[in-house]
Amino acid sequence: MCTNGVNTGQFEQMIDMIDDHIKTERRWTHNLGHMAGDAGFPTVSEKLHQAMAQLDDVRALLADTKDALEDDAEAAANVSVKLV
Repeated sequence: MCTNGVNTGQFEQMIDMIDDHIKTERRWTHNLGHMAGDAGFPTVSEKLHQAMAQLDDVRALLADTKDALEDDAEAAANVSVKLV
């Protein structure tokens, strides 16, 4: 569905693609964090776990963005244009 020149279906798919990418990066960060901890690098492990938490925040924002997209598209669809 297009709303104001934006294909909202494709837009949502692009957000999903970003989320999938971040999910992969989070998994790698998680694995590296445990690897660093097991190797005796506690500071590195802690920093990677902090990065992992921030990636979780990014994913939450992307989910909020998808909700906002639906709300904004619905509100924009109710706009009426009058020819003057």
